[in-house]
Amino acid sequence: MANACGVDFGTSNSTVGWVAPGRPVLLALEDGKATLPSVVFFNAEDDEVSYGRAALAGYLAGYEGRLMRSLKSLLGTSLIDGQTEVGGRALPFRMLLSHFIGEVKRRAEREAGREFTCAVFGRPVFFIDDSAKADKLAEDTLAEVAYAVGFKHVSFQFEPIAAAFDYESQIGREELVLIADIGGGTSDFSLVRLAPERARNTERRDDILATGGVHIGGTDFDKYLSLSSVMPLLGYQSLMNNGSAVPSSYYFNLATWHTINLAYTKKIWTQLADVMRDAREPAKLARLQRLVDERAGHWLAMKVEEGKIALSAAQRCELHLERLSLAHNIVLERAGFEDAIVHLVASIDQTVLKLLADAGVAPDAVDTVFFTGGSSGVRMLRERIGALLPKSRKVEGDLFGSIGAGLALDAVRKYG
Repeated sequence: MANACGVDFGTSNSTVGWVAPGRPVLLALEDGKATLPSVVFFNAEDDEVSYGRAALAGYLAGYEGRLMRSLKSLLGTSLIDGQTEVGGRALPFRMLLSHFIGEVKRRAEREAGREFTCAVFGRPVFFIDDSAKADKLAEDTLAEVAYAVGFKHVSFQFEPIAAAFDYESQIGREELVLIADIGGGTSDFSLVRLAPERARNTERRDDILATGGVHIGGTDFDKYLSLSSVMPLLGYQSLMNNGSAVPSSYYFNLATWHTINLAYTKKIWTQLADVMRDAREPAKLARLQRLVDERAGHWLAMKVEEGKIALSAAQRCELHLERLSLAHNIVLERAGFEDAIVHLVASIDQTVLKLLADAGVAPDAVDTVFFTGGSSGVRMLRERIGALLPKSRKVEGDLFGSIGAGLALDAVRKYG
C-alpha cells in the first residue's frame, strides 16, 4: 500500500484520496465525512484553532475570533504575501495555508494509519487568468507549503484530468469526454480520450486533446447573488445627499469570501459612521454598520450560499436574515439569480467553445460530458454547457470526490 496520496485542496472543500489496496478511496477527514470545508476559525476566547465544520460551528455559535475561508483564492495574488490579525498578533497568509494543509495531512494520515510522504496536488488549469507569472507563483507557493508541512515529494495534476481518471475507472469502452469541473473558485475543462486499456499507460499526454479554464466558480456566483439580492438591503447602489453613490467597495468586500475580513477595520468603521450621516437611506446604512460591528459578514455570506444551493433545485426560496432586523424574510428567485450570473456563465461558455476549437473537435464528436465540482449543480450553467454539446451523454460524478479519487490513482502511477 502506497505512501502516496492525492490532495484536492479546494476553494470550498478539500479531500484526500488514497489507493488502499487496488482501489481509490477518499479518507474521512471530519466526522466520518470525506470532505473538510476549507475553513479555519481562530477562537479568541479559548485560544484554540478549529477547522472545517467545527470552525463554522464555532463561528456561528458567536465565539469571538477570526474566520478564514476561501483560502485557495489567495494563491497567485498579492494578498499571499500579506497578513491578517488574529488575537492581536499578525498571521502571514502563507502560515495560514500551512495551518490548514498541515491539518489535512494529519487527519488523512490518522485515518489511513500511515505517513504520507508523497502527494499529487490538484490544481486548476489556471490559478490566475491571463498571467503565466502569477499562475506559476500560485503553484510554487502551494508546493512550498506542501513541503513545509512534511511532504517529501510533491507534484501537480490538473483537476479536470484527475476527474477524468476517476471517470475512466468506471467505463467499459473508449469515449471522448469533456470533463467539466465547476469548483468554488474556478471552472476547468479537459477534453480527453478515455478507455480501460488506456488507463494502464503511465504517460497520458497524447490522450489529452485540450485543456482550458477560467477563474470563475461558486464563490463568484455567491458574490453576484449577494450584490443583486442582499446588499441593496444594506445600502448598495443607494445615494448620498449630494447625489453620489454610497461607495461600493464595502459591499464588494462583504460579498467576496476572501475579502470579508477587510470590512472589519477601524478605518472602515469610521468611514461608515460618516457615510451614514450623509446617506439618503440611513436605515440601510445602519444595517451595514451593525453587520460590520458584529463581524457577521461570514454569516451573511453563508446565508447567501444556502440560497444559491436551494435555487439549484427550486424556482424560488426564502432567505432568513434575522440578524438584519428585516420586517420579512426575502424571497430569492432563480430567474433573478440567473440574471445576476449570466455574464459569468457567458464567459464559461466561451471557454468551452475555445477548448473545442483548440482541439479541432466538433461539438457533435464529444461522447460524454462528465460534471464534477460542487458548483456544477447550478442549473443554468449545466444547461448551457449541455446545449453546446447536444449529442453527448450527461453524466454526474461525485461532485466533491471525483478529483480526490483521480489524484489518488495518479499518485500511485507516479510514486508506486
